[in-house]
Order: sequence, then C-alpha cells, then structure tokens
Amino acid sequence: MAKTTRWRIDSDEPFRTPLEAPFVPRELLIAPELPPHDGPRPCAPRKVLLINPFYPKDPHSSFGKHVLTPTLALTSVAAATPRGWDVSLWDENLLSGPPPARPLPRVVGISVHLTFAERAYALARWYREQGSVVVLGGLHVISCPDEAAPHADALAVGDGVQLWPQMLDDIERGDLKPRYDASFKRDYREDPAPRRDLLPRRSFLTTASFNATRGCHNRCNFCYLATDGLHMPYRMREPQQVAAEIVASGEPYVVFTDNNLGSNKDYLHRLCAALAPLQIIWSAAVSIDVTDDPLLVRAMALSGCTGVFVGFESLSDASIAETRKKTPLPVDYARRVALLHDNGIQVNGSFVFGFDHDHRDIFARTAQWVEDNRLECSTFHILTPYPGTPLFRKLEAEGRILHRDWSRYDTAHVVFEPRNMSAEELARGYGWVYQRLFSHTSIWRRRPRDARALLPYLAMSYLYKRSNRMWHQLIRHDLVHAVWSPLVDWTRRRHLGFRQRLAARPLLDGRGAVVRGELDGCVRGELRAPAIVSASV
Repeated sequence: MAKTTRWRIDSDEPFRTPLEAPFVPRELLIAPELPPHDGPRPCAPRKVLLINPFYPKDPHSSFGKHVLTPTLALTSVAAATPRGWDVSLWDENLLSGPPPARPLPRVVGISVHLTFAERAYALARWYREQGSVVVLGGLHVISCPDEAAPHADALAVGDGVQLWPQMLDDIERGDLKPRYDASFKRDYREDPAPRRDLLPRRSFLTTASFNATRGCHNRCNFCYLATDGLHMPYRMREPQQVAAEIVASGEPYVVFTDNNLGSNKDYLHRLCAALAPLQIIWSAAVSIDVTDDPLLVRAMALSGCTGVFVGFESLSDASIAETRKKTPLPVDYARRVALLHDNGIQVNGSFVFGFDHDHRDIFARTAQWVEDNRLECSTFHILTPYPGTPLFRKLEAEGRILHRDWSRYDTAHVVFEPRNMSAEELARGYGWVYQRLFSHTSIWRRRPRDARALLPYLAMSYLYKRSNRMWHQLIRHDLVHAVWSPLVDWTRRRHLGFRQRLAARPLLDGRGAVVRGELDGCVRGELRAPAIVSASV
C-alpha cells in the first residue's frame, strides 16, 4: 500500500513550472515526401504491397513505444493473402522513406487510422495515379466510410482477414466492388498466424506481438471499441494454439496487444498454464480487476509476466462513472497496485485528462498518486472524442468540438472545449505531468522497494523514457533489436530466478493478509511442458 510521502505536489505547480521544449526531429513529425511520377504505367501482376502510413510522434512520450512491437493488422491480412500472390509490407514509421513503387504493385492495401487518415489518402492517390488498385481498411474506414470512399478503389469495412481473399479474387476477375463488409463475429481461432517473416526484425524490440483474445468486456464512451458500426464480441484463441505460435516465433519476449487480456479470468488462468513451461517473459494490457483474484496475479507472474498496462483512466469516481467503465473504485487502486508489485509485476498506468469532472488540480493529484504508489511507468492522454463514439456525439451536440483536423485527434492535443478548465490549461497540464514523471527526481522516488529490482527499473526508466535522442538514432539505423536484445535476455534470465523465489513465498492480498488457494500445476512448474511446446524450450 502507498504511504504518505514527505513531499507534496502543489496543485498550481503545473501552471507555474517552466516547460522544457521536448526533442523532436523533423523526420518524426513530417511524413517523407512522395517522389513525382509520370502517370500510369504497367503493374507487376499478382504483387501486393501493404502499408502502415506515417504518423507524427508525440515528443512528450517515448519514441521507443513506436518500435516495441509491430502492428498485427497488416501481418494478419498478409497471412490471409491467397497463394500465388507476392506480398510485402512497408511501415513508414521506420524512417526508411516513402514506400516503394518499382516495381509498381498491382494491389496496394493501406491501413487507415484517424490520426494518419490524410497521409493514407495521399498514399492512395499517389498509387492510383500510377495505376495500382488501392484498398483502404482499418478503424477510420469503419467509423467514416463515406469520407474514405473517394480515396480508394474499394473499402474493407470490418474484419479484413475475412474480406481480403475475396477482394483479391474479384480484382483478378475484373469485378472489384466499391465496398466489402464483414463482422468480427467469426471464431477468432480460425484466423491464420500473422506473417511475421515479412517484418524487418532488426527494426523492433520484438516481432512477437500476439493477440490471444479480441474485444473487451468494457465499452468506455471514449474508446474506439464504442465506435458506431463496430461490434467486436469477446473472442478467445485456444491457449495451446497461442503457445505454439509463440514457440514458432523464437522470441524470448512476447507482447500481447489484446485490448484487455484479462476480460475473462478463467481463460487467463488457462493461458498462464500454457505459457509457464515456455520460460519466456511477457507483458499485456489488462484491466485492474485482474487483481480480484490474487491467485491469477501469482499465476501471471510465474508464467513470465513482467509488466502490465492498466487503464486506470482517472482517480475520480465521477470521471470513471462518466466513462461507463466497469472497474473497481479508485480508492482501491493502491491496494491492487501493491498486489501486482508483490508479485514482481511492473505497472504502466494509463490516465486520461479532460473529463467533465476534472479541475486544474487533476494533474498534480495524479502525479502525486503515481509517485506515492511507485508506478514504474505512466502514460497520459488528453481526452479525445473519436468520431462515431458516444463521447463525440455528446460533445458535438453541446457545441464543444473545436475542429475536425483528424491528425490532431491523437490524445496529445486538445480538440474540444473542457468544462472546468481552459483548453490551454489542459494542454499545459498534460505537458507538465509528462515532464514531472520523466524527471530524475520522480524516477528515483518511484524506485522499487526490492533492491534487486532497482537496476532493471533504472535501466528501463532511463533507456526507455529519457532517451529520445537515442531512440531516434536506433530507429534511423535499424539498431533497435540489436541494442535491446541483450537487455531483454538479461531480464528473462533474471526473471527465471525470481520465479523460483516467488513460488516459495506466501501469496498476499495487497494488504499483507495471506491468501489461501492452489495454483495450476503447470504454473507451479510441477508438470512437464505440453507436447506441443516441450521440444522447443
């Protein structure tokens, strides 16, 4: 549990502290220029190029988060590409310049997100002018199909993995339709394994990003999952299927990119049992209510979980109610964080500023709480009304939407009129809280109480959060994996020893009381690995 500290943060500190100008090079703010062309020319038959467009990077947060793991959207679509097609990927955010056009691909598929919609449309226009067939898909196409339609030969609205084979078949037959729709109701376990072999491994900390589940039991009013037209029921893959895919990746560190890996606690128990024999380390986004079950938290740790991303959203009961999120009350957050820490799991807390119940003191209060509870990392967002969400409709009806420049709907800019502070105060508080939590003072105050965890914590804090100049060079020169892999290997070996010590310790509930119960034998390490994975460990 957090203890009251001798230092207190004045609620006016965010508004009187000078803000430092963050480091941000031009090539991380502005998309690469598309070269001129001479109009239509022959395309390479049965050649597909899938593109993740450039988006400007927020200089307040770590540039490293953009290359920790690749997006699964395009590698999953690539896996659904029928045999006989030559498919490749291009991610503009790896600073390798604009996507290739020689040879000119017959088909170009572009993922469209709100913040880089204009860049996606520019790429679509550039390829269409040269003769390629362009397909647009992604979340922004689902929420704003009428906006996207003029920029494409066809739209994939919904589950692209289902739609892609049919679209390519129709292109070959000369019968491409302007729009294809698919729901997300199909059994998720039927999807093919993503084509990770197409990724530039050197450019990412790990290419082992996985989805074990899809969807979330929450439907927060500001979340993209609440977008009109998007119904994503919670789907789970078989734990052994996930484990086999992890073994095939050959990576020691796995990142689950699920919206909420802990939505179904029984499933997460079974997944931990499948992961425990693999001797990997992993991290995931979970809701804080995973701590309802201390045995589950212990199982996560013993199966290799080293960190979780938790959407606390706010420390205000009223603001949580405003989001419609089903979550424990903020008054119990500290105990739950302590339970995660007791099991060696680092916490990256996510907080949103700008709710109607937020006042000027919200920034200092949040920073104080993060330091008091020693969160290893924090991520902050300005409340952003994505089009098609209940929040957007509410603010639009109240006349509080400031503009529709989608490139600034990135949770780092104020795009609506706050109720209890000015837009300028909201922007300044956001900048201050990042500056505060990334400071030497705050990093030291949040150090773990376990001395053995101090060095890994400091390495993560300084290399990840205070080294944007380094990240810029690592991304630019394809050195991300080479530089980080020794640290990952060291962390994994250290965690294997920690698991042995943890298994012998009594399980506490976050208040110091011992929890009674039994863990699955696989998690305790008493059973051999299942045959599907044992030969690879």
